Amino acid sequence: MNEYYKRIIDKEIENRLQAFGAILIEGPKWCGKTTTAKTFSKSILEMQDPEYTKSYIETANISPSLLLIGDKPRLIDEWQISPNLWDAVRVSVDRINLPGQYILTGSNTIDYTKILHSGTGRIDRVTMYPMSLFESRESNGQVSLLELFNNASLLENGCISTLSIKDLIYITCRGGWPSAVVLKNNKASLKIAKSYLNSICQIDISTIDGINRDENATKMILRSYARNISTIATTSTILKDINTNIEIGKTKYYDYVNALKRLFIIQDIDAWCPAIRSKTVIQSTDKREFVDPSLVVAALGVSPEYFFTDLKTFGFVFENLVIRDLKIYASSLNGRISYYHDRYGLEADAVLHLEDGRYALIEIKLGAHDIDKGAEYLCEIEELIKEYNKTEKQRPLRLPDLKIVITGTEYGYKREDGVFVIPIGCLKD
Repeated sequence: MNEYYKRIIDKEIENRLQAFGAILIEGPKWCGKTTTAKTFSKSILEMQDPEYTKSYIETANISPSLLLIGDKPRLIDEWQISPNLWDAVRVSVDRINLPGQYILTGSNTIDYTKILHSGTGRIDRVTMYPMSLFESRESNGQVSLLELFNNASLLENGCISTLSIKDLIYITCRGGWPSAVVLKNNKASLKIAKSYLNSICQIDISTIDGINRDENATKMILRSYARNISTIATTSTILKDINTNIEIGKTKYYDYVNALKRLFIIQDIDAWCPAIRSKTVIQSTDKREFVDPSLVVAALGVSPEYFFTDLKTFGFVFENLVIRDLKIYASSLNGRISYYHDRYGLEADAVLHLEDGRYALIEIKLGAHDIDKGAEYLCEIEELIKEYNKTEKQRPLRLPDLKIVITGTEYGYKREDGVFVIPIGCLKD
């Protein structure tokens, strides 16, 4: 049996099982939902087991409560195969009236048209991602985001990452899929994301809701998304790119993209739109991101060696890697990720918001030569907020609690302007 790699979400699952009758762990396939859920469960119903799926579905249609019998917490893996199990769990939770009864896992978002009740107050939801670099044991975790928020002097002695650019290229192409992380054969581990993408295009894009969708069209959409990764490309821009190879209208495009979002493949981040600039100059288009950077590489159809001579393109894919990790770390802090960009070119690649109002402005730079520029952007945004507060004393904006440039470099330190430079190979939640 393979060693279990502890996940950041473990503590959150434990806490929620103590507060709710049931929890739903949702996220992309192969990200480790079932493996993690099994560490908390005392009995298991695997709906996708080919030997029993048909009989499980028939039982769920006639008397779903029979499938809930078992030691608690009971894991119902891929519950969405029989959507009425959701309402059966909700009713059972009401009757038992105790926390920690059921764990549900699913690889696509809920189709509310197939359930009677949202489950609010009974079934809590938590999103799981592929592994961050800290979870895959490739970040040494010398810098904790939470500790940095609480004590900005922690990085006074600096930090050192052991990851080279070559390491980062391989890790990014491999992705955070647990089955790839544990493989000792590098060439074999690189095949996981490609297989995943093929499965999405050939099967999952249609089986998610029973609507037949074209494999080639799905590939073209994903390839265009990959070409525009970590940018604020508009729908028109992406459609123009797609339509150089295949004709896809806007309605069809939105249908496919929504299906890919429900499958947790595409995960854009939205814009932070503070009042420091006129709304007419702040970009509000979502920034294009995948749930894992390996899917970008798979959609582009390139190998790690390709990036050895095209670090500029790798910089955009590297940003997707950092955004993935920031989402994971933010979720453990009950936070969220957005970005800032205005038409004057001023930007913060990511903004990490905590629920208590604190936030960090973040720039993502692969190499050391761009650190000064990234730090300059962050300081300029801070100055804009200060100027805004001088005239808007009734509604002042909070100044950023942290300004961070996350890099693919070796050394981390605090600059004289107060900006922290942190290698992704040193970061954790």
